[in-house]
Amino acid sequence: MSVAAEIRVPINGWILYDGGCGFCSRWVKFWESTLRRTGFGVAALQEPWVASQLGMPIDDLLVDIRLLTGTGGLISGADVYLAVARRIWWAWPFYAIFSLPGFYWVICAGYRWFARNRHRVSQSCHLQP
Repeated sequence: MSVAAEIRVPINGWILYDGGCGFCSRWVKFWESTLRRTGFGVAALQEPWVASQLGMPIDDLLVDIRLLTGTGGLISGADVYLAVARRIWWAWPFYAIFSLPGFYWVICAGYRWFARNRHRVSQSCHLQP
């Protein structure tokens, strides 16, 4: 299958996660069926087509979770969680609350802390990718 055909498969886009992070890998596998039913595909940021498609060096890609939207846009960090929650009916309240200015700051700060420490968390919890 060509990269172009592969990228068009999900309606809402590709959730791109750090496949070298034990926590991230486990979290994505847990939610994968829900994400697929909602029109999202999942792929590791380390897959060769990702860097090629996004035109970014792998070191820059691995800083954040990414969402390559169905229209070709790119969303990063905490905004990925909000974009996904907006599409899942039972998670919509999470989106509504954390989109508010004060709460948005909280989710962004919490995400930023976790993103910086995700490999330590994975190691402490003995989570292998």
